[in-house]
Amino acid sequence: MTDTLQDLIASAAALIVGLAAGWAVHSAFARRKRAREQRFFGLPDGSECVMVTHRDSTSAHWSIPRHDALALLGLASVVENCGAHAEVAPHDTGLQGFGARTEFCVGDPTAHRRLAAHMTNLLPGVTVHAGDDSGTDRGMFTIAGTDYRPDPGAVEHVLLARLTAGDDSRPVFLAAGQRPVTHRAAVRHLVRNRTRLARKYGAQGSFCLLLKVVNSQAYGPDLVEVVADVTKPATTSVGPRAAAKTAAKDD
Repeated sequence: MTDTLQDLIASAAALIVGLAAGWAVHSAFARRKRAREQRFFGLPDGSECVMVTHRDSTSAHWSIPRHDALALLGLASVVENCGAHAEVAPHDTGLQGFGARTEFCVGDPTAHRRLAAHMTNLLPGVTVHAGDDSGTDRGMFTIAGTDYRPDPGAVEHVLLARLTAGDDSRPVFLAAGQRPVTHRAAVRHLVRNRTRLARKYGAQGSFCLLLKVVNSQAYGPDLVEVVADVTKPATTSVGPRAAAKTAAKDD
């Protein structure tokens, strides 16, 4: 065997070993990344979750508004990547309490019963205003004494939250917005930033972010800014004096 042939065999063997090692490292990295996502979303292999959304009030049949449907499609890819299974349920049907399985609750809290119940129980520091008879200030958020009014098409807000009832319970994710386009924007923010959010808040951590969707009439759900991390004030019960003040505003 010539020296040239030996060198070729040694080079080929080294290449094969290098490719195998690279594949093993890549596979291990992919497995760790998938495991982190499964822990963050509470979606181990073969588990089930539920996506709760509005009924489309303009349709005579059970259907989902366009932006909410697109938001659920974004979540469906996450569920599939985690090896889990999803059920879609309307907000006004009887569902079990939260914690037994992961839940994604998407919609307008002034019209979405399930979402409104979650916010009352899990985000007591957030007041969502129903508005007056003319619809003025409908959907306005009040958090820690600050009002966040919607300006349709220009500036709209949405709350993105990951909350749990206890250490062993599955999380509930809330996308509570002032207009349908904001629900989609919140879900896109969650999906795109899931790794950073998991790193910042932990696989079992709770958070509540106030997001601002800017100029949706031109950019749709694409231009999103984080206004603030409102986890502490949102999850803290409003005192009686503040509650009375908020009620006086609504009157």
